Amino acid sequence: MAPLALTIALGLWGIRRKNTMWGDESVTYQLAHRDLSQIWHTAQHVDLVHALYYAVMHEIFGLFGGGLLTLRLPSVLAMSAAASGVGLLALRLAGPRAGLLAGLVFPLLPQVQKFAQEGRSYAMVCALVTWATYALVVSVPHRARWRWAVYGSTMLLACLLHEFAVLALVAHGVTLVVSRVPRPVLRAWSVAAAGIVVGLLPLAIWSAGQSEQVSWIGGPVRLQYFLVVAVVGVACARAPLGVRGPVRLSALAVPILVLPGLLLLIASLVKPIFVDRYVLFSNIGIALLLGALMDYFHRRWHSSRIAWIAAVAVLAALVQPSMSLRTPQSRSNDVTAIGATVRKEGRPGDGLLYLAGQHRILTAANPEDTRFLTDLALAQDPVSSNTLAGVELPAQEIAARMLEFNRIVAVRAAGAHSPTNPQEEAKTSTLRRNFREYGTTHVNGARVTVYVRDHDPSPTAGPGSNSPGASGGVMR
Repeated sequence: MAPLALTIALGLWGIRRKNTMWGDESVTYQLAHRDLSQIWHTAQHVDLVHALYYAVMHEIFGLFGGGLLTLRLPSVLAMSAAASGVGLLALRLAGPRAGLLAGLVFPLLPQVQKFAQEGRSYAMVCALVTWATYALVVSVPHRARWRWAVYGSTMLLACLLHEFAVLALVAHGVTLVVSRVPRPVLRAWSVAAAGIVVGLLPLAIWSAGQSEQVSWIGGPVRLQYFLVVAVVGVACARAPLGVRGPVRLSALAVPILVLPGLLLLIASLVKPIFVDRYVLFSNIGIALLLGALMDYFHRRWHSSRIAWIAAVAVLAALVQPSMSLRTPQSRSNDVTAIGATVRKEGRPGDGLLYLAGQHRILTAANPEDTRFLTDLALAQDPVSSNTLAGVELPAQEIAARMLEFNRIVAVRAAGAHSPTNPQEEAKTSTLRRNFREYGTTHVNGARVTVYVRDHDPSPTAGPGSNSPGASGGVMR
């Protein structure tokens, strides 16, 4: 109960992030507001790996309303369940004090705090993997078939929420081999693992056709956290942690901490695919090791002083990260700020252009931000086309529509390169030849630029006019 209560408290602290949302959450927010048939049709084109999560969030929105708190509270509750599971794992493998300490360390980890407040599937996956791991540990000595069925179904649900949860299955297999469990146990796990793989296979095959979705990954994303935690965890494992039993704590914690990330890094040699949140459940391992290590120090020196010193040191080290994680700047973009900037810089009747079209999702969370602007490239909106960003017009039509306007508000994602297709080339070439940049506003994750026609020297027309003129005339 203590880990659960602490995780809920940390999850509720600053959960609204000043009423802001970032791009991936915006996608969840938009798709969860569509009906189930639309989610299914959209998943056939894009984001199939998250389709089950969107369906779950659709039902939650239907019950509790589709607001910002409803978007994030399921992740808070899921991470709380994960913290309880971590505590029970350590209790079973290393005793009550280690269980309490591991359960309290888990919600303090920066990555756990971050994704406990995010409207994405990663907290739910982490909770399911945690409890599947607990089911595994419980099943080893008892060998009852129903226990293995619980393990298999829980792991399969985690994998259906996000495919890379299957990497935890590999870690579990290594744990059993290292622990030298009896052959009947290995056989039972193999049957459960085969069922999980068979159940996941259709999703894996189908989603492979949407692999361009991760083309934005140019290399390992936020690799430093994984490396530091892995090194610390392996160092902790050198101490005699836990109690003797069929599964040792180190034999469970080290594989789930190291192997999933390591396998993604190896796969990244062929195609970059490592992102730290894909293996969020690896934090189970470091929490178990740190909790057991603090318990070991307490037992060795027969004093709680060391434990108190360690607790104070951990809290002091986490104060600054904990505060920064609850600011809009803690995410790679802020779609709320981007939409508000478009609304501020644009005037009724201005043209609106996305460079590239896929970044239309950056302003889609609040339609009021772009209500009085004309989307120059849009042929079919995202909902009716069952896509994330809509369908765009042919290149020639986009260029022709741009020339009908004297002012255009352009949105570019920061650090993103426009894809080389005729539509994007038509946008950039038409802007270069016929417009000049009048003002740019930089916001977290994007640039919003006002362009005016070259032939009109006066950008000072009044509100409501489509003549060149902008409230963004000062470079910011």
